[in-house]
Amino acid sequence: MKRSLFSPSLLAMALTVALPAFAQSHAGHDMPTPAPAPAPKTKQPTAEDAVDHSKMDHSTMDHSKMDHSKMDHSTMDHSQMDHAAMGHGTSAPTEPREPIPVPTDADRAAAFPPIAHGAMEHAPEINSLLLIDRLEHWDGKNSNGQAWEATGWIGGNINRLWLRTDGERSEGRTESSAVEALYGRSVSPWWDVLVGVRQDFRPADSRTWAAIGIQGLAPYKFESSATLYAGSGGQLLAKAEVEYDVLLTNRLILQPLVEATVASKDEPEYGIGRGLNKVEAGLRLRYEFSRRFAPYIGITHERSFGDTADYAGDHARDTRWVAGVRMWF
Repeated sequence: MKRSLFSPSLLAMALTVALPAFAQSHAGHDMPTPAPAPAPKTKQPTAEDAVDHSKMDHSTMDHSKMDHSKMDHSTMDHSQMDHAAMGHGTSAPTEPREPIPVPTDADRAAAFPPIAHGAMEHAPEINSLLLIDRLEHWDGKNSNGQAWEATGWIGGNINRLWLRTDGERSEGRTESSAVEALYGRSVSPWWDVLVGVRQDFRPADSRTWAAIGIQGLAPYKFESSATLYAGSGGQLLAKAEVEYDVLLTNRLILQPLVEATVASKDEPEYGIGRGLNKVEAGLRLRYEFSRRFAPYIGITHERSFGDTADYAGDHARDTRWVAGVRMWF
């Protein structure tokens, strides 16, 4: 039986001999290698991507929350960065980048021009005021009439001459009237001391009084005055008045007022009784068309006490409706 030439044993021997020979024959040749993968394209930095650190407020930046891994440090202008303010140890410059020019005579003249003192307006040393506090018509239970009260002064801030007048008419006849001339001196920013004379023309015969008192603005803006009068025959008369302005609006003002009179002795001929002889309480509502002119309406109540009430008779108590005007110049 014939043996086949391509038996497994012969094939294995042939491969054993051929492989080393094939490796030696190709040892000097380079084998082709695969081409490397292209590198990913990177975006070229532009001027818009550059960070201007000179305009950044590093004092308000929270560096602990910044992602420095995503910052493009190649575009940063480190020459313009204030490393001293960032805590890198270099000191800030002490001189300005642009030196301040030294002021010249022309600069000083432009900043401080000469003052013409003759062209300046100074407040006059002498001033004056006339206040007609009440000029009204009243209508009471027993009669009707008119009443007035006015105050004026002339002088400076410390020393002034004060003039005061008040009076009342009823049924076409003057029931009472008086005029006062007083020297006033300011003793504090809010108070004046007054001394002078008072002349009564009614009721009965004319009578002169010596007067001393105080007036001003009490705490909580109560306008107050108190005056002591000394007349002939040893009579002493004290008068006190308090009023207050309640601003309902800038122009609508409600003014309550209380006035009281006390005498030291009885004088039937003048209708004056000893002790508390008269109290008046009023409420007036005015509207200021301007600060100088204000019409008003209101109601007042007068009451006499003691012997004064006996002398007054039916007029010892009276409630009146009033309407008038308040002015000052």
